[in-house]
Amino acid sequence: MKYATARPYADPEKAARRIVEIACGRADSRAHPHRKKINEPFLFRDRGSPAEYGAGVKLAIERGWLMHESGTFVTFTPKGAELFA
Repeated sequence: MKYATARPYADPEKAARRIVEIACGRADSRAHPHRKKINEPFLFRDRGSPAEYGAGVKLAIERGWLMHESGTFVTFTPKGAELFA
């Protein structure tokens, strides 16, 4: 019998922190990383699910770590940048 393994980003807190970490590492000089530069590493390299990604982004926005002003770019806030400074 096989048992399901625990998903590393099933907890939205962990997913949000990883998303902000990726955003801080990918930000250009204007601090507006493109969404695909965040979701690609999270979904394909870290093997997070789309639901985990969505929950993580939502929590990061609620906590003020990220701002999502358009459908293409996100802005990480100073509060979010302090998490990984």
